[in-house]
Amino acid sequence: MNPKVERALGTLLRGARADEKYLAFNDPRFAAAPASINLTSSVFVNGGPMPKRYAGTGVGDNISPPLGWSDLPAATRELVLIMQDPDAPLPRPVTHVAVTGIPIGWTGLAEGALAPNARPPLAFARGTFGQIGYAGPRPVLGHGLHRYVFQIFALGRKLALPPQPKLELVLAAIAETILARGVLVGTYERA
Repeated sequence: MNPKVERALGTLLRGARADEKYLAFNDPRFAAAPASINLTSSVFVNGGPMPKRYAGTGVGDNISPPLGWSDLPAATRELVLIMQDPDAPLPRPVTHVAVTGIPIGWTGLAEGALAPNARPPLAFARGTFGQIGYAGPRPVLGHGLHRYVFQIFALGRKLALPPQPKLELVLAAIAETILARGVLVGTYERA
């Protein structure tokens, strides 16, 4: 899209936002699970800007940032990680990545680990636009600051899901076994 047209569209839609109430983290089925997992990144602070390197194709290098976590419940058997943008000018947040089956022995993910061809391989659900793997921030020019919400869920059992499921199926499965959750917010803006 022509940058001038994209900026005009972004400015026109500046007030149109999905709502954070639709984030996976805020799913009413998860309300009883404590927000006790500490989710961090070594390249940005909670609520701070994400470096351009982690922005999406055509803006940055589209590489997933390094993430770390701690304070998992002792009964955890699997982790799920979801990244969503609640500020997109759509009815629901854009899901930029959803990964299931993260082993409990892991304390984080290295930079680039959320690529579909990364090693060791991970099990991905489909993102909003059908993509598999990480799709970095790429908000519409002129739309303003967007939040990219990394959400982690500790589960009491391993999920039995088909390959590359839709997010709705993943969330329904999480609801049956969630123990705890955590959140980390990065921001990005294309002025």
